[in-house]
Amino acid sequence: METSVVFLLCVSVFPGFSQGRVVGEDETGFAECNTFFPGQVPPEGFTEPFHVKICQQYNKEPRFATLYSTKDKIPLYSAFKYTKPGRSEEENWLVEPQIDDPENDLREMVHEADLVGTVANLGTNQALTSDYVGSGYVRGLLNPSLLNEEDFQMATYTLTNAVPLSPSLSKSWHRDIGRVVEQALVPHCSKKNHLYLLAGAIPSSVRVKGKVSVPETLWLAACCEAPEGWSLGLVKKMNDENSLVDLTVGELEKQLLAGVHLFKGHCGEDNKSQEKTAVLQAVSQIRSGEQVGTSDNQETKDGGLVRKVAGIIATPFIRLLELLIYVFVELVKFVFYFLWLVIKRVGGTILGGVYNLWNGVVSYFKAISMVLISIPYDIGRVIVNICLGFLQIVQDVVSLTYMILRIPVGFVLHLAAFPYHSICAIPSVLKDMATGIGGTFSLVIDATAALLHGFYYLAGHIVKRFVPKGSSDD
Repeated sequence: METSVVFLLCVSVFPGFSQGRVVGEDETGFAECNTFFPGQVPPEGFTEPFHVKICQQYNKEPRFATLYSTKDKIPLYSAFKYTKPGRSEEENWLVEPQIDDPENDLREMVHEADLVGTVANLGTNQALTSDYVGSGYVRGLLNPSLLNEEDFQMATYTLTNAVPLSPSLSKSWHRDIGRVVEQALVPHCSKKNHLYLLAGAIPSSVRVKGKVSVPETLWLAACCEAPEGWSLGLVKKMNDENSLVDLTVGELEKQLLAGVHLFKGHCGEDNKSQEKTAVLQAVSQIRSGEQVGTSDNQETKDGGLVRKVAGIIATPFIRLLELLIYVFVELVKFVFYFLWLVIKRVGGTILGGVYNLWNGVVSYFKAISMVLISIPYDIGRVIVNICLGFLQIVQDVVSLTYMILRIPVGFVLHLAAFPYHSICAIPSVLKDMATGIGGTFSLVIDATAALLHGFYYLAGHIVKRFVPKGSSDD
């Protein structure tokens, strides 16, 4: 599908910006930002419920107006006026808190990092920086910072003024808008503070990370509200970054939503004044890559031819000079590299020797310190061992004395009387032994007699049992 970029230019005076705020439904148009539209009448026909009007403010003054689509997460247009460009400001991206959280008390553009945890549903209705990271797209400004003075430049770096563009297209967009406005539009509007500009985008179905719509078309419209007023639209095709196609505001409106009217009364759309003719000529020169100016074109062409011839003649000398410079630079690099190696080697050797010497000195002093420290330690240990030995001897003597003193006196007396009692008991013992021996001998005799008597009794009984009794005659 072929996509294209459309530029619609309009001339008007803008008062100033400060903080960004969402315009309420009870307010007319863009409130204090209505001054950025001819006759203070904003474009008509943008009536969808997801179209949000934002009066972009910074430092408590209005800077430009934006109609934002919460469905596509991109601005549909930004209305602004040309101010004297200041020095380029560092990009410092902001977001609009009230788009995601209408009940929030923050009434101005704020850095995205400052809103984490303070704004409910952050990113639900607007794009965030994270949506662009790693996507291959950059944040292309509809209202370019290069057409604004310093305070206005800061206000342009808001994500509600940015659409996803390829890096090359973003660069081409800013370059062409800058040249068209500064070289074609501003010089040919008799009331420069009544030059009104509208820059917009037509969303497509292509989404960045499934969220932010990539524009199908970019457009810029200009309206010079003056007695000899005029309006103009330009289209830049995205597949040809160097092309510019001019068209009327009415033709541009047909490419937008049905019923859209960008400027009140079409802002001199049908006017064929000399100023409009000069604007178209200037745009044609910009389209062809020529520098717009009042100098004679023939002189410019002749000067260009002379420069080309001079360039052809000077090219060999320039190449030779470049070669000599290259050889000289390489020679200098080689010399410095050689010196660096020498210094590195010598320095490394010296530093190595110093390091080893230092280690030796440190080790020597360390060993001496350990010996000196160990001397009193060893003396103390010997003294302690002597004291402990002496205490052990004393302990043994005390223990032996205590054990001796613990022996009972009666035991000592019995032990001393043991020999006496032993000698006196010898006669009684001998008597008892003799009695025992006599009793034993008598017991043996009695036992032998009893045994013989038993044998006699047994024999008599057997004879009576087994020998028949004889007759009386016998």
